Amino acid sequence: MKTYYAKPQEVEREWVVIDAADQVLGKVAAKAAHILRGKNKPQFTPHVDTGDFVIVINAEKVRVTGNKALDKKYYRQKCETFTEAIEKHPERVIEHAVKGMLPKNTLGRKQLTKLKVYAGPEHPHAAQKPVEIKLEEK
Repeated sequence: MKTYYAKPQEVEREWVVIDAADQVLGKVAAKAAHILRGKNKPQFTPHVDTGDFVIVINAEKVRVTGNKALDKKYYRQKCETFTEAIEKHPERVIEHAVKGMLPKNTLGRKQLTKLKVYAGPEHPHAAQKPVEIKLEEK
């Protein structure tokens, strides 16, 4: 029996919405990275971009556990804590977390372009008819 490899032109992409309100940052990022890579599909192929588009809404309401709100640092030109970063640019916090969970090569950079993050509950992708994904809460 031969192994099946997905071809780039055969991949069918869907749009998925993840609501990050009152969710832990790592769980939202892990779920988004899983879907961006295409690991939720049976035709997953490691060297082909088989993933779906992911829309993350309510990025400003994402939370972290423990003391990470003050201890977690983001470095660009200056150093800022998680609390400062989430107030200034909440989209960038989730993008940074998802980027760290994707492969560090051209395929990972291509997969990251399918991530759309919005601070509030509104997004301009209603025409694509995205499916909402619920994250488990404990």
